[in-house]
Amino acid sequence: MSVDPLERLELALSTRWGETKMEPSKDRIAALLDLLGSPQRAFRAIHLTGTNGKTSTARMIDELVRAFGLRTGRFTSPHLTSLTERIVLDGEPIAPAALLAAYDEIAPLLDIVDEQSGVRLSFFEVLVALAFSVFADAPIDVAVVEVGLGGRWDATNVLDAEVAVVTPIGLDHMQYLGPTVVHIAKEKAGIISAGSIAILASQPAEAAAELLRQAVEVGATVAREGLEFGVRQREVAVGGQVLTLQGLGGLYDGIFLPLHGAHQAQNAACALAAVEALLGAGAGAGSLDLEIVREAFAAVSSPGRLEAVRASPTVLVDAAHNPHGMTATVEALHDSFDFHRLIGVVAMMADKDVDGVLALLEPVLDEIVVTQNSSPRCMAADDLATIAVGIFGVDRVTVEPHLDDAISTAIELAESGSDDSLSGTGVIVTGSVVTAGEARVLLGAR
Repeated sequence: MSVDPLERLELALSTRWGETKMEPSKDRIAALLDLLGSPQRAFRAIHLTGTNGKTSTARMIDELVRAFGLRTGRFTSPHLTSLTERIVLDGEPIAPAALLAAYDEIAPLLDIVDEQSGVRLSFFEVLVALAFSVFADAPIDVAVVEVGLGGRWDATNVLDAEVAVVTPIGLDHMQYLGPTVVHIAKEKAGIISAGSIAILASQPAEAAAELLRQAVEVGATVAREGLEFGVRQREVAVGGQVLTLQGLGGLYDGIFLPLHGAHQAQNAACALAAVEALLGAGAGAGSLDLEIVREAFAAVSSPGRLEAVRASPTVLVDAAHNPHGMTATVEALHDSFDFHRLIGVVAMMADKDVDGVLALLEPVLDEIVVTQNSSPRCMAADDLATIAVGIFGVDRVTVEPHLDDAISTAIELAESGSDDSLSGTGVIVTGSVVTAGEARVLLGAR
């Protein structure tokens, strides 16, 4: 009986460090890439870090770059439903068989590096090497690469990227990156390299100071949201929003973005500035072709980011998993939806700020169904319920240990609170990327 290619690959990677374990060294990934012939030098690159918004911004950049006729490779993490989502060629996830074939090619070299280093290559380091090898072999023109964790010591930071994008920074992964925004910004600033162009989203003052300090130290050019680029105007529209963006090279109006929330408009401004920087647009050089920019943004999708996967009642799936991200989600709910009854389905990882996330959800949810996903890091539903009761009160909390049952219960609660129409009732499934990914599968999302 044939073995599924992804199952075989996941089995091979399962003995390695998980993604949330980090050892501050790039020696192992550098050694592996040297053995592979330095594939990361075979293409131009845009490198992204930040606390939230990286994947959506990467997807926008990818659409824009391809719209201007360049072949792209995109590397993002984590995935929602399939490992193949992480390595994307020209807008399409790599085929499972192709990913396994690429792994089989580099597998003998993994053993060599493991033996030499004394610390085995991690799951994430192997995926980075796979992505860069696939991109070099394709070949691509431009790689759009999201960091895994932090920046300075991240395995992706072997790139010599022309453009470094830093999306908004907040508190997350403090056990790895440090306890304050300053510590976290210092780590993320590490992707800004000598001679690069740094595209900086609007940041807390203390984070901005660290990013600018790094840019000055390495001689990078800086473009800041709110100064050199930004959102000039946004209007909520059916299925998304219409934007006027100030780019590095001029004004871009009439841009339809089929995503919800002011945070996505901010991501769009960063993406546009990054592509302008890559393609040479800017002050004195003029702007990019407006019609191409409009077409590219209109084609953007970002699964699991306030994604509507069902109607009557509306069911949204959202991957927000920290207070910084949930703040943006709650604002987008107020901004783009008119629910008179909204039920939440929440499953979160135990190492996250559960109290902070639930406190943000409390004013917008009529009731909450707490549950758990399949990750071993997930907080048990009963433990999550204990915290939720303290915030929502016992009458507004329902416990369902299984995600499928939780979604069904939430839909029933949404329907039961409605009068003669289901318009204005909704369910949001949120709390982690894993929760969003599993919900998409259960709800039949593409």
